[in-house]
Amino acid sequence: MRYQVQFRRRREGKTDYYARRRLIIQDKNKYNTPKYRLVVRFTNRDIIAQIVSAHIEGDRVLCAAYSHELPKYGLPAAVGLTNYAAAYATGLLLARRTLSIVKLADIYKGVLKADGSDFSISESKEAEAEANKDNGRRPFHVVLDVGLRRTTTGNRIFGVLKGAVDGGLDIPHSHNRFPGADGSKDGKYDAKVHRDHIFGKHVGEYMESLQEDDEDAYKAQFSRYIKAKISPDQFEAMYQKVHDTIRKSTFSVKNRADKQQAKKAKYNGKPEGSKFKVSKPRLTSSQRHARAAFKILKGRQ
Repeated sequence: MRYQVQFRRRREGKTDYYARRRLIIQDKNKYNTPKYRLVVRFTNRDIIAQIVSAHIEGDRVLCAAYSHELPKYGLPAAVGLTNYAAAYATGLLLARRTLSIVKLADIYKGVLKADGSDFSISESKEAEAEANKDNGRRPFHVVLDVGLRRTTTGNRIFGVLKGAVDGGLDIPHSHNRFPGADGSKDGKYDAKVHRDHIFGKHVGEYMESLQEDDEDAYKAQFSRYIKAKISPDQFEAMYQKVHDTIRKSTFSVKNRADKQQAKKAKYNGKPEGSKFKVSKPRLTSSQRHARAAFKILKGRQ
């Protein structure tokens, strides 16, 4: 029969191989240079952002960031870790962590104060100044991988994208799908609307309107906010503090040799993954016979 069974992940509806092939294909004259993708996936309670490259043996993850890490940087879990503002902070965290790994964090800093305006690191003054040097390093280039998700205007995926771009990564994009874009042919874009989404101000406005209209619904829907004593006018200062904390954080970069040495020190001669102490070295045949004779003699006494 000429019927061919589809790949397993295609049958499960997890991978669009038509799109994947175009994302990972690389020119032969690049000589096995990795082509990196910004892979963004959403679950019910978390946001997963990874820098991934495709290889024959499978995909390799260079760096990853998750929204459940944001409470470490000052974001209360009560405000939610899957909204647009959390998506932006996750993208920012991924960008700063990735640039630390490739040793570009001190060169490309991106947008220090988020304002929602359209920005590209490849067109910035930092990139231009670095390109003018004799041995200047270009910005770290990645492409966005949205998987099977619909790229609708205002989607949270573009929040991660905006955070990564503002963090200093070079990602080809346009503002047509950001919040504040009207989707017209003219491509009109209101940066202020996007800024409000980055700082969660649209949530604060909804809280205030619901509190005025229906007090019971407000208490039921925002009970975690009320318990954490978070008011609508605190959102911008709270998220700005999270962004500043992420930028001030120093990310430790370990190479493969350091990881192997740490792993060796962890197990300290024990079999890898063993929870037990290392057994004593095996006895020789003469030592075993001598031990048996000693036990027999001791038993007779």
